[in-house]
Amino acid sequence: MTARKRSRNSRGPGASAALHLTLAVASLCAVFPVLWLLYLSFGPSGAWASPGQVLSHGTLGNYADVLFRSDFPKWFLNTVIIAGGTTAVGVFLAATTGYAVSRMRFPGRRPLMWSFLITQMFPMIVLIVPLYRLMTDLGLLDSFPGMILVYSTISVPFCAWMLKGYFDTIPVSLDEAGQMDGLTPFGTFYRIVLPLARPGLAVTAFFNFMTAWAEVAYASQFLSADHFTLAVGIGTFAEAQRPDWALMTAAAVIITIPAAVVYLLVQRHMVSGLVAGGTKS
Repeated sequence: MTARKRSRNSRGPGASAALHLTLAVASLCAVFPVLWLLYLSFGPSGAWASPGQVLSHGTLGNYADVLFRSDFPKWFLNTVIIAGGTTAVGVFLAATTGYAVSRMRFPGRRPLMWSFLITQMFPMIVLIVPLYRLMTDLGLLDSFPGMILVYSTISVPFCAWMLKGYFDTIPVSLDEAGQMDGLTPFGTFYRIVLPLARPGLAVTAFFNFMTAWAEVAYASQFLSADHFTLAVGIGTFAEAQRPDWALMTAAAVIITIPAAVVYLLVQRHMVSGLVAGGTKS
């Protein structure tokens, strides 16, 4: 009786067990910090609490303190304004730029895209001083429009490259058909190309939103306490001598909820948008 040969793509019991064990460990490593943050947010207010103290003194009071007895609502409103403005401005500039470079041939086209690429090579910290001087000269320091423009300098170059690659995958014949039907170039872009580019626009919107939602370095330097965003405001719970970890973790949990909601709204477009945007350059 001959032993049955194993196919090339099949795995033995040992290999299958090792694979599932590896995936379980990787999943635990990814989920544990989030669960640990959520667990600590129910602990007693004050200094660092041990796991036993959290279990015996679990309370929702930290969330009430953050929402109703701190400046968290003001930070939240500031962040929504800045993140929403950055998303709108970033998507508009990236989409129009990407479409123009994808469809039109004009002098300086390639240097423009190379300049976008080169700007991504500089660390954010290097740009703080020149941006600070520029915003001061323009009267935009400590203002929402100033922060929206600053964050757009981060997001637009990358998003323009990505959307340019996505627009390259849309047949030019569709543009020509629209123009034959009497559409202007802008009408073709708005009525034909943009609806087909929804996956790429979803990725762009998410990237712009997260750029403004979670950024700390620029916000801490360019904004005063009246205009603090969530990422900066949460640091005020960490005093020099006695950081309040319970309030910090509760605020961190609340901050993640809007980001998770935005991701759930665009997640079905994320994979297709990222893949299509990287196929051509």
